[in-house]
Amino acid sequence: MKKITLLSDTHGHMDAAIVKHCRWADEIWHAGDIGTTAVTDQLKTLGPLRAVFGNIDGQQLRLEFPENQLFWCEDVKVVMTHIGGYPPKYNAHVNALLAEEQPQLYICGHSHILKAMPDKQRQLLHLNPGAAGKQGFHQMRTMMRFCIDGKKIQNLEVIELGKRGAL
Repeated sequence: MKKITLLSDTHGHMDAAIVKHCRWADEIWHAGDIGTTAVTDQLKTLGPLRAVFGNIDGQQLRLEFPENQLFWCEDVKVVMTHIGGYPPKYNAHVNALLAEEQPQLYICGHSHILKAMPDKQRQLLHLNPGAAGKQGFHQMRTMMRFCIDGKKIQNLEVIELGKRGAL
């Protein structure tokens, strides 16, 4: 069994609340718009990190992290990217990627809108952890955590980190 902390859209922001929830995990996954290498450097001290670059990420992050992550966690095939859309209206790139890879778990960020929803047509779970950072239009900073045990994705929790404008 693997415990996963999932976050996105930090936009260069890290704080004690994010760190606390990352310490719980066996792996940390970041779905893009990281902001600075300081964020990923700190996350790497807390556990193994998988990440993708987002549209605001500069050359240094784009050299270190890919646009798409395709990997297995336990017996679950995972596709993670930053900009992708939602079922059934994925962008063309993601639509083709999902058709080719046929994952059980699809993760994206970008919208700053937390969503966990099944895609019955593709037989996968779609997750967007919202935004853990303080930049953007979202009101509540969020992330997720869950477990993958064999083929099961379970114990999904939404973590509220506080209001975006709070000190």
